Amino acid sequence: MLIKSTKAAILVESNKPLVVANIELPNDLLHGQVLVKVVYSGICGAQINEIEAAKGPDKFLPHLLGHEGSGMVLDVGPGVTSVKQGDHVVMHWRPSQGIQSETPKYSWKDNLVNAGWVTTFNEFAVLSENRLTVIPKEFDLKLAPLLGCAVTTAMGVINNDAHVKIGQSVVIFGVGGVGLNIAQAANMVSAHPIVGIDLSQTKLEMAKKFGVTNAFVGGNNLENCVETIREVVGKQGADVVVDTTGNARVIESAYELTHPDGKTILVGVPRKGDNISIYSLPLHFNKVLTGSEGGGSIPHVDIPRYIRLHQAGQFNLDGLVTHEFSLDEVNDAIDVVRSGECGRCMIDMSL
Repeated sequence: MLIKSTKAAILVESNKPLVVANIELPNDLLHGQVLVKVVYSGICGAQINEIEAAKGPDKFLPHLLGHEGSGMVLDVGPGVTSVKQGDHVVMHWRPSQGIQSETPKYSWKDNLVNAGWVTTFNEFAVLSENRLTVIPKEFDLKLAPLLGCAVTTAMGVINNDAHVKIGQSVVIFGVGGVGLNIAQAANMVSAHPIVGIDLSQTKLEMAKKFGVTNAFVGGNNLENCVETIREVVGKQGADVVVDTTGNARVIESAYELTHPDGKTILVGVPRKGDNISIYSLPLHFNKVLTGSEGGGSIPHVDIPRYIRLHQAGQFNLDGLVTHEFSLDEVNDAIDVVRSGECGRCMIDMSL
């Protein structure tokens, strides 16, 4: 191992600020493991859910966080063939080609610090080979983390989960990092209209640049909002309605707004115990209610395709990154994500 220690943001206790500290890396890389110098890390709603223990008590504390990033390969362990020293890579949570290794064990104050197959809130990280995809060295490493989750999830929602056809209507609840790209993906397949709903007028204005044709500020009176949207998409509802918020009441409205022959796609994850109540009879006919797992993306197949589209000027990433912070400022960055006022927030390891 070339690197013995690293600065990292550690989740020590649920619902508490992350602790930024120096931790010790494992002594050696195991079969299928790769050492990466992290350059940028995105912050996704999934990390907020982890911090807040949205899925229930956290059994792995203390542990590292982060599942979308960009970096450079410093060293590879036995058996690794898909990446090599010097490669620029996207770090992603969806498994892809290569070995799924054991998860690394870090230490802090002589105590174990757990980590998954990918973590990105650390300056240097040991990752599983199948959580890395090589990208061209000329591709901007600040934009590359978007391909680790936000873009691949969004494109997959439209292509793989919803199978949107030309001229179908799409409604998106929540136009953050994923929602903006869902709008863009829907626009790329000629969906119409594309409706965005968010609490932030600023994000809705941004969403219009990524394909949203009709924007509405959501709020407490979702029933009125749903009826207003029906005036745009038709009385029977929209062909595809996507929720990125994970809010149970919003999910109920999304389902209500979906056409009897349409699909409700859930991207956001509700807190454990925050149940939804729906009239399920339409599900026995043609209506579909389903959750999305990262849009069913296959990173080593999809990421190169999206990069080619971007290089050809057919896919826009400009303006999606709205905030940048240093690793020491990670808790401030998380507060901005919680506020709902950002597109995608990046941690710049050079700051």
